[in-house]
Amino acid sequence: MSGRLVIGTRRSKLALIQAQLVAEALRRACEDLVVELLEITTAGDREPKKPLSAASETGIFTRAIEQKLLAGEIDLAVHSLKDLPVELAKGLALAATPERGDPRDVLLSRQGLALRDLRAGAVVGTSSPRRAAQLRALRPDLVTAELRGNVDTRIEKLRRGDYDAIVVALAALDRLGLQALITEALDPGDFLPAPGQGALAVETREGDLDATRAAALVNHGATFVATLAERELLRRLGGGCHLTLGALAECVGTDELRLRASVTSPDGARTVRAEAHGKTHDPDSVVDACLDQLRRGGALTLIR
Repeated sequence: MSGRLVIGTRRSKLALIQAQLVAEALRRACEDLVVELLEITTAGDREPKKPLSAASETGIFTRAIEQKLLAGEIDLAVHSLKDLPVELAKGLALAATPERGDPRDVLLSRQGLALRDLRAGAVVGTSSPRRAAQLRALRPDLVTAELRGNVDTRIEKLRRGDYDAIVVALAALDRLGLQALITEALDPGDFLPAPGQGALAVETREGDLDATRAAALVNHGATFVATLAERELLRRLGGGCHLTLGALAECVGTDELRLRASVTSPDGARTVRAEAHGKTHDPDSVVDACLDQLRRGGALTLIR
């Protein structure tokens, strides 16, 4: 394969690093391929102080990039998978997911205290309804507060004392080289991540065979299967970043798929958990079993 490919990405430091990871993987896979990046400002970038819960549309971090993709101005789009709506724009396809980073959430605290050791009334920053609900479930005596901005901005707000602690994605800190700031990696047994967290998405136009073949060069099969199951569960529960759904699928051994999920009431008072196992070639059955457990536990009531 040879030629030129243009990758569309957000302008943030983390997004550029993630797009560069994909670009470098493509160059390694095909030395004759010329790969360039195009930086694009999204709706989410234009309103960094607006709470995500107040967003009136899905895809605030992806839609502008997808429009460039549909217009043929870029050949591939690279997103954080958890930002990508489960219902893709007509004419687009999720072509690849490179190998996933660590999907866990982490706590960063000003005094180096673990979650269990924070003082009663401590303020923990997060923009995620899921994280806020799970925090309230584990520590109802804490105060959760809206936290927006890129990772560097969030860390600066913590350092200047706006919050006692913040919760962010471990994979983001890994890619930014900020692992030393982590106070505690939160156990998925208590604190399940968002569907797709830690993974990247490579999006193409349907029918663009060259771009689709290129994307296949960087796809990681186990990541693709696992995150597909997580996203399908999210889709069946209504999609959107406002759900308090945690989900983590893992490929175990050669052909087993394990899916864990939880839905927590916004006040943290109640959590419904589910776990299902099945074959990697039949992820829908695993999603079906997990969804059935959630429904029987009353998760739909919590969502409504």
